[in-house]
Amino acid sequence: MHQVHLYFAALLLTACTWPVTVSAVYTLVDTFAGPSFFSGFNFFTRSDPTHGFVRYLSQNDAQSQGLISSSGSSAYMGVDSKNQAPNGRASVRIESKKLYQRGLFILDLAHMPASTCAGTWPAFWSFGPEKTWPANGEIVDIIEGVHTNTVNAMSLHTSDGCSIDGNGMLGKVVTKNCFINAVGQSGNAGCGIESSLSTSFGTPFNQAAGGVYAMEWTSSFIKMWYFPRNAIPVDVSSNSPDPGKWGTLQANFAGACNFDQHFVNHQIILDTTFCGDWAGAVWDSNPTCKALAANCNDYVAKNPAAFAESYWRFNSLRVFRQ
Repeated sequence: MHQVHLYFAALLLTACTWPVTVSAVYTLVDTFAGPSFFSGFNFFTRSDPTHGFVRYLSQNDAQSQGLISSSGSSAYMGVDSKNQAPNGRASVRIESKKLYQRGLFILDLAHMPASTCAGTWPAFWSFGPEKTWPANGEIVDIIEGVHTNTVNAMSLHTSDGCSIDGNGMLGKVVTKNCFINAVGQSGNAGCGIESSLSTSFGTPFNQAAGGVYAMEWTSSFIKMWYFPRNAIPVDVSSNSPDPGKWGTLQANFAGACNFDQHFVNHQIILDTTFCGDWAGAVWDSNPTCKALAANCNDYVAKNPAAFAESYWRFNSLRVFRQ
């Protein structure tokens, strides 16, 4: 009998000491939505750091020209689609007034700039203080693409000493070293992951009534998910998100990296630029686009009607903290 008791005691002890996975509990701290969506942002009006063929407008100018608006259910942020633009096309870039370090960021989008040969380069991203770049890192991007892209690109840019292993995700690893000057990678490539879903960016995303992008940033990793409109988890909609229940993610930025050291005090940014360091550089490599104009800037300047679908429609942006 004593041997039986000892056997079950051992089983009980094993059960009590077995590692238990506990999901992070997140609390809503900031909501950007409806009529007050833009109140949490500053409007960037300086020259585009990515050398885009763009003129970023102040909030008053964007409002008066119809490039921003908000209602009880959503907020609109577009670009000029009416006028010739020999000096760069009017657009909007907004940057959060608050700084963030770690958290869960959930963007519910009804529409993003469409996949067209319009020289567009829209992005949803974050970065640390500009004067110390890249020491405090960039999460560039949660959403990003150019021209006729329909697959989302996600990446991180850091100073030396940060890389990822590329495991545990659906997305395709493009580069693993997050250092902007990494040997064997193109300049400023960082560590990059391409979505596995052909509806994750641009026109296909819009045709599916949009969806939700989520980014979880901790001391150990940065993870990203994309949920089409018909597959958004119930806990996301109920303001009680539990990433541990969301299944395999699109991007898992984890590996040999001190995330608390490389990613510090970020602003959230949403913008649409044109041409520049990426969209301008790949214009000639896209046969469809190249057939329309000799270069990206020329097309952007002379074809305002091409930008009718180059707008964002935000349902909400919510920030959660542990």
